[in-house]
Amino acid sequence: MSTQSPAASGRLLSRPVLAWASWDWGSAAFNAVMTTFVFTVYLTSETFGGEAYASEVLGWGLAAAGLLIAVLAPVTGQRSDVGGRRKLWLGINSLAVAVLTALCFFVFPRPELLILGVALIAAANIFFEFAGVNYNAMLAQISTPASIGRISGFGWAMGYVGGIVALVIVLVAFVQPVAEWFGSSTEDALNIRLVAVFSALWFLAFALPVMFAVPEVPRQRNADRLGFLASYALLFRRIKAIYRTSPHTIFFLLASAIFRDGLAAVFTFGGVIAAGTFGFELSEVILFAIVGNVVAAIGAVIGGFFDDRVGPKRVIIVSLIGLLVAGTMVLVLGSSTYRFFGTTWTGDTTFWVFGLLLTLFVGPAQASSRAYLARLAPEGEEGEMFGLYATTGRAVSFLAPALFSLFIGVFGEQRFGILGILAVLLAGLLVLLPVRPPAKVAPAVVPAP
Repeated sequence: MSTQSPAASGRLLSRPVLAWASWDWGSAAFNAVMTTFVFTVYLTSETFGGEAYASEVLGWGLAAAGLLIAVLAPVTGQRSDVGGRRKLWLGINSLAVAVLTALCFFVFPRPELLILGVALIAAANIFFEFAGVNYNAMLAQISTPASIGRISGFGWAMGYVGGIVALVIVLVAFVQPVAEWFGSSTEDALNIRLVAVFSALWFLAFALPVMFAVPEVPRQRNADRLGFLASYALLFRRIKAIYRTSPHTIFFLLASAIFRDGLAAVFTFGGVIAAGTFGFELSEVILFAIVGNVVAAIGAVIGGFFDDRVGPKRVIIVSLIGLLVAGTMVLVLGSSTYRFFGTTWTGDTTFWVFGLLLTLFVGPAQASSRAYLARLAPEGEEGEMFGLYATTGRAVSFLAPALFSLFIGVFGEQRFGILGILAVLLAGLLVLLPVRPPAKVAPAVVPAP
């Protein structure tokens, strides 16, 4: 963990923390609205060639984006650290996400435009991850060792609450409008395409406060002497040095890479499964998303407080076990109707009960994973470490989308894509178990540029 910056008071309601968490609030328009509950549900509808086919194309598109992120993320983080441009690149990448999201307006409901829609979502995911590298690195600038867990959890919770507000606006203004206006027209899916414009503006507006409230990191020596390709040579030297001095830092990066891919898939394909497997209408998907985000926000806050008390590893393990149990029940019960002790249990009940349990456990796992690495990051190297965090995650990020698509292809039913997500979560849990908690991990030593 780095020494404290002037912005690191450790108080949840301090100006830097609130401004930092505002970015998470705004990002929900991309995460919840675009990639989980609205636009990807639109992309995987019958209009674009059928749910199974469109879901398969979406999975492969996101897998390809993941490979590009894996190659580029650590060097982008490293160069923003060295050049003192962490905040600058956060702003540039956030702007790129907003522009690509707005361009989704031109994805009309036609099968031939499926590739355009998937390409825009995939490209926006790439820039979103680049922005996230610098955003996550800022956690070390605004927190103290005693508060890092709950501040990380607070950020995730703000994201979920922001998702609730954004989804409510989408529901009452575009999907089931309370008043007729031109944006509520369903002709050529105008209402859904306008949701993309709304999401872009929402994200951009709430990304701005962090640019003014959190100071830029200082520029490091020799920043101008390192070319782009030379950055990779330095990156590999640093990885070797970190492995020699703090091998469990590398072990955690590998373990979290696997289980975070499963966590991302829960949100990426959650709305798709709700619509395709359980027959939810778009308005029902959004209603579930609103309730799910409430539950996820509660989970993230509770997990953050436990993180500071019992450590992030225990929080992550409990969360992954909860996810495996809930996901297994969704897979096994499916959309069928059952009779238990004289009571009817429908497919809708299955998804509402166990789907909400999934959202409860995703938040703590995400927040504690970020706090875990922030505790281990060497001073001044937070961007590069979170670049590695993104890279190791994206190096295997093809796993969940690919297995999701593979199992759909093998069994011919969208429901069995859940099996691929569960396999990734289980693998991540097994790799995490032998990794030491941060308090027992030696600080990493990295060579200078």
